[in-house]
Amino acid sequence: MSNRDSSLFLVLGVIGVDASTKEAALMYLDGAGVPVLPVLDLTLGFNTGVSFGMFAADRPGGWWAIVLVTLVVSAVVAWLWHRSRGRLERFGYAAILGGALGNLVDRIPDGAVTDFIDLHAGGWHFPTFNLADVGITAGVVMLLMATITGAFAGRTASGSGRP
Repeated sequence: MSNRDSSLFLVLGVIGVDASTKEAALMYLDGAGVPVLPVLDLTLGFNTGVSFGMFAADRPGGWWAIVLVTLVVSAVVAWLWHRSRGRLERFGYAAILGGALGNLVDRIPDGAVTDFIDLHAGGWHFPTFNLADVGITAGVVMLLMATITGAFAGRTASGSGRP
């Protein structure tokens, strides 16, 4: 199986696992936090904006704008995924694409994305998120790692070594 084929499974896997966990959150969480770990609760929430509630789509046309931007960004990421050569780079784009499409599929019916993962410490709470967001974040980390290791490999291969 090629890297492209296996990375396609990652795209579909992120979408499927994200949809399943969101459905479970809708079925079993009622808004009250369910403690899992001292720093982790499961708390049902709905995000009408993008990344952690920024740019909420509460204005007329806001929903359409977010959907359109998500479609354009997803198309660009899909194109980059298709053109990528390295395994880590390809999997990074695949994780980002799966996360973006997972959130898009969730947003289309009612204009909001289901969030349920609540990280906290003391009185501080990170904005609630979902597994599509984890896929996007993991994909960005993979792309950073691919860039760093590629730059290091290029520098070593060219014989420049240390400055």
